[in-house]
Parts: sequence; C-alpha cells; structure tokens
Amino acid sequence: MKTKPYYLFMLLLTGAGALCAGNPIKSSETVKNLKSAYTGESTASAKYAAYAQKADEEGYNTIALLFWAASKAESIHASNHKAVLQQAGESLPDFSPKIEVKSTRENLQDAIAGETYEITTMYPDFLKTANAESASLAMISFNYAYQTEKKHKAMYEKALKALDDRSDNALPTIYMVCSTCGNTYEGEAPDRCGISMTTKDRFLTIK
Repeated sequence: MKTKPYYLFMLLLTGAGALCAGNPIKSSETVKNLKSAYTGESTASAKYAAYAQKADEEGYNTIALLFWAASKAESIHASNHKAVLQQAGESLPDFSPKIEVKSTRENLQDAIAGETYEITTMYPDFLKTANAESASLAMISFNYAYQTEKKHKAMYEKALKALDDRSDNALPTIYMVCSTCGNTYEGEAPDRCGISMTTKDRFLTIK
C-alpha cells in the first residue's frame, strides 16, 4: 500500500527520533542516492570548514561564521543519511574529499552553485525516487537537507552581495543550527524548528 499524502507530510515533519523508525530501504536506487548524498554532504561540510578558515584569513569574520554554521549543518545531513544507510544494513562509501580553496568571493560563488544544484536537481530527484519506492526514512533525511539547503543558498547570496558592497560587517554574528535536521537560523531560533519541530534547547549555537 502506498503512503498517503497526509501521512507522508507528517513523516517529513517528525522531529528527533524520526530516523529511528519507518519503512526499510528495499531499493538499490534509493541506497545509491543515499550514498551519493552522504558523500556530497560530508564533502560540503569539510569544504565549508576550509572556506571558513580562508574567510577568517582574509578578514571576513562574519562570512567565516556563516561557513562554520553551514559546515555544521552539512555534517548533520551526512549523519542522517548515514543513519538511514546503517539501519538498512548498508556499508558507507569510502572516499576522500577533494577541496580547492580560492578567494572568499570565489568560495561563496562555489557554495551558491553547489546549493543551487542540490535544491533544483539532486534532492528533488532523490525525493521523487524515494517516494515512488515508499522509502520513508530516506524521504525524511532527504527532505531535512533539501529544506535547509534552500536557506543556505539565500544566505550565501546575501553574503556575496554584502562582500561586494563592502557591508559584510552588517551580516549576522550568530547562527543557530538544529541538531536534528541542520536547519539554520540567523540570530535566535524560534521555540521549535520550522522543519523538524525540534525544540530550541537542542539547537547548536555558532558565534
């Protein structure tokens, strides 16, 4: 029996513990997508950490903070994908992230391009496949990342504009990252995460 839209919607809003229950993965296509997403998010986390260090070196401290927050969020996405794979009894891909660090401006452009691909192509395709195969755990994990990456793209675009306008000092000096889904907020977070409904006390503060 296929998942009803309302039930699926509720699954995607489930907070802490959501990845500990649900339908097992039976499709090699969804497993392949999870492994690809795990590799991509792990690489993005390492890359954004390197970009943060570069931004600090160039004196763009507020942009560095954004990169640090995004790096933490991507590590949470990778951890979620890993949890789904492990629950399915799948092994994790063996890889070494390849990172090329350029100027902060170029690094922001690269980050925007990466997030754009994830929200326009990668995660929509992965979600469509997982939905067709009733892989509910994969859908939860993919959706957490998909919704967060949309926010990251907007934040990077804002940071790039501020850098070009030489107003980067006006960018946020604190970010809060949901420990369940990676949702990232500028400044204070609400009482509950807008994606996973996780309570504010479980958010990570980056400042």
